[in-house]
Amino acid sequence: MARSSMQKQKLLYLRKIMLEKTDENHGLTLNEIIAELESYGIKSERKSLYDDLKILENYGLDICRTRTKTVRYYVGSREFEIPELKLLVDAIQSSKFITHKKSLSLIKKLEGLVSENDGKQLQRQVYVANRVKTVNEKIYYNVDKIHNAISANKQISFLYFKTVVNFGSEQKIVNVVRRDGKPYIVSPWALCWDDENYYMIAYDEEAQILKHYRVDKMESITVLDDARIGGENFEKFDIAGYSKSVFSMFGGEEADVTLSVDNSLVGVIADRFGSDVFITRESDSTFWVSVKVMLSPQFYAWVFGLGNKVRIISPESVVRDYKTKIADVLAKYEEK
Repeated sequence: MARSSMQKQKLLYLRKIMLEKTDENHGLTLNEIIAELESYGIKSERKSLYDDLKILENYGLDICRTRTKTVRYYVGSREFEIPELKLLVDAIQSSKFITHKKSLSLIKKLEGLVSENDGKQLQRQVYVANRVKTVNEKIYYNVDKIHNAISANKQISFLYFKTVVNFGSEQKIVNVVRRDGKPYIVSPWALCWDDENYYMIAYDEEAQILKHYRVDKMESITVLDDARIGGENFEKFDIAGYSKSVFSMFGGEEADVTLSVDNSLVGVIADRFGSDVFITRESDSTFWVSVKVMLSPQFYAWVFGLGNKVRIISPESVVRDYKTKIADVLAKYEEK
């Protein structure tokens, strides 16, 4: 490339050098900046660099200076601070629905928002117990298509899979398409991230209710020409309340349940249902709490997992159902 052409790009490369090579702990002298520009085939002089740095500063780049034996220049504040980016990296690393390959790609892009030296701090490994990364790379395109359909107010069609055990020659866990390959046609209204999975909240005209679908189990999504329906149902739909009540997004009959809870588990209740739930004192060591839940196996498993520190009080039908489930489990262990 001709020298004059490179000179026209001088400010762009100077900005690149300052963003990549400097931070508050790593500054560059004018001579070092000149050498960096030289590596791109750009000649520069100290006098012109003063003006160039001033132009970048007026443009909005936070050019700072430190003076010891010599003056060093560096970029101070940036759009994202290191602690903020570390939080994003941790979220990416620990998210089950983001594949390992995509995690590395996203973190690499986040590193580009800070200097090369600070970027090394983002190369961290976060371990989360019992966390298995998804292997479905298509989830990102699925999310994009669903967002596009919502923005365009259109229905979508898709294939939906379920996981089953294949007892054939290999005997392995496989995904098979539901409904013998018949596409689902729904009106998407929102995306919800719950229990480390992405879900689509959509109106099913055939069932005339709102349903949720795991985005990573969807495939062959097509945006249709038909306009969405079911908006009146979604207007009164509380996504936050819904995700609190449906334990791992497994549905069931909705019920108002009263629990007797040991005081030591107040944090567990707040984490699950929020801190605005209605509680009353039962004794010096326990309290009652009334919550709205979906009566799924996951709800009963959650109660069981809390041991003798949680007891279902009402309604009586739920108490009976829970006792029956416990008895069924015990019976399995008594079988010979």
